[in-house]
Amino acid sequence: VTLATVPYSVPLPQVTLSLSNGAGVQGQVVITLEARQVPLTVNNFLGYVKSGFYADTVFHRLVPDFVVQGGGYAQPLVAGGTLPTLKTAGTPIALEDNAGLSNLKWTVAMARTNVLASATSQFFVNLVDNTFLDRSGTQRGYAVFGTVTGGTELLTTLAAAPCATWPAF
Repeated sequence: VTLATVPYSVPLPQVTLSLSNGAGVQGQVVITLEARQVPLTVNNFLGYVKSGFYADTVFHRLVPDFVVQGGGYAQPLVAGGTLPTLKTAGTPIALEDNAGLSNLKWTVAMARTNVLASATSQFFVNLVDNTFLDRSGTQRGYAVFGTVTGGTELLTTLAAAPCATWPAF
């Protein structure tokens, strides 16, 4: 006999990143993860978070009006100095680019090479709508796995701050 049926929902997991550009811009960014839609990608990301892998990593790529990318290179980052050290990441994961999530402004997606199943630790935040990065027909895309739900003003400030360039990037 069923006495009652009560609907419930489990909150989506969230990760808080503490960021600083070393020049006075600092704060926190909250990413809400889409674990139901892209479980492999979220579990991969959370594995890196839980292991402390992202501690002292840098955002090494900033393309205004496109993306800011990080999650693979270790500090220190010295303007005009040598390139930061590439951290040793784990095994690449399968590409979950067919979950119905789109590379819209403030979404977070896994970075990868031209090899489809090559994403490991690096991720990027879309600073604008980048729907051309979505899967479309036979063209594969980039797996969105979360949304920045806090700290967008910090990312806007960081993206507008002066930064150094390295020819290798």
